[in-house]
Amino acid sequence: MLIAKGIHKSYGSLHVLKGVDLQISSSEIVSIVGSSGAGKSTLLHILGTLDQPDKGELSMDGKNLLALKGDKLADFRNSQIGFIFQFHNLLPEFTAQENIQIPGFIKGTNEVELKRKSAELAEILGISHRLDHKPSMLSGGEQQRVAVARALINNPSVVFADEPSGNLDTANAKGLHELFFRLRDELRQAFVIVTHNEELAEMADRKVLMKDGLIVSG
Repeated sequence: MLIAKGIHKSYGSLHVLKGVDLQISSSEIVSIVGSSGAGKSTLLHILGTLDQPDKGELSMDGKNLLALKGDKLADFRNSQIGFIFQFHNLLPEFTAQENIQIPGFIKGTNEVELKRKSAELAEILGISHRLDHKPSMLSGGEQQRVAVARALINNPSVVFADEPSGNLDTANAKGLHELFFRLRDELRQAFVIVTHNEELAEMADRKVLMKDGLIVSG
């Protein structure tokens, strides 16, 4: 589904990615691990079209993603890709339900459909009773589940997560990890997860190890 070939990326004199090849299949959970500075987050951002490589190829279902620019790239990212970050990035002035719906409004989905879908995701995620609460009234685990629902609202083909459980306690982290696998089974999305959590990394369908800007296993 998602294919990256020969990905290179430098920032000034720092050569971060040195020719990375990676394929992600539909409904697959892939963890990316490695020490700090190995290039994990840089690779994730390029795979998710948030950044562009200096050299290489990136395609999804045969579409050249590096050829997409401006509105076409934004539309593709909004409809096909979901993001979950360590810091939830919820907008404090909006309720949980409104935060979940924002990518759908950007896509142009009608409000009735968005209310139905956000309620459905909230039910799956166990936060139905918190939809009318603003982020400041939610626990860390609840905020992360809102962020997960927001990432899923447009039915993306692949969800990228960068240290998604890094700010959660052990119980909430375990619950979030299990949730990814439930969502993969129920909604058929692929997940690509950068993590230092060894338990989550080992649970994945495939663990990719990065070192010094290259994939060394997986």
